[in-house]
Amino acid sequence: MKKGLISLFCSFVLALPAIAALQEGDAAPDFNLRASLGGEEFDFSLADARAEGPVVVYFFPSAFTRGCNIQAHEFAENMESFEAAGASVIGVSLDSIERLNAFASDPAYCAGKLPVASDQDGAIARSFDLDVRPERDGAVDTRGVAIDHGFAERVTFIVLPDGTIARTIGELTPAENVLASLDTVQTLTQ
Repeated sequence: MKKGLISLFCSFVLALPAIAALQEGDAAPDFNLRASLGGEEFDFSLADARAEGPVVVYFFPSAFTRGCNIQAHEFAENMESFEAAGASVIGVSLDSIERLNAFASDPAYCAGKLPVASDQDGAIARSFDLDVRPERDGAVDTRGVAIDHGFAERVTFIVLPDGTIARTIGELTPAENVLASLDTVQTLTQ
């Protein structure tokens, strides 16, 4: 019973809407983070990625949690459409790179198609004016593994090649967030 209540509380905390975030027209902070694609680590640079076209930077609370699992799966399923629109996608969370390696390679979620980056101290999330909530004692993921980090808000930014934010997407379900992101990048390239 206690474990169920803790899981329910964590689901509620992870589902809270965006409080504040950078908005359309603001400059997106450039960042460099350790990332994983299909379980293979690499160095991600927002400046390098946006030199190739628009970048969808989506912040998510934690790998292997209900909403984040859905969102990662939806992004992975739609990666070809994002690429066809000339956009790249990077997920960012406070998860460790080791945890993200497992998430990035899991066929049910990122499926080796979606890169995810580790912002372990939350500095990048805060630079985008996102709320970073502290670690919750007893929080577990959908696998029953303890979550040992804080949580960033679920907010997505569409960053243009010039470094400005074209759109900030929050307060949608995980699947709606992906569709709104795809619609935005497709509109940019029309």
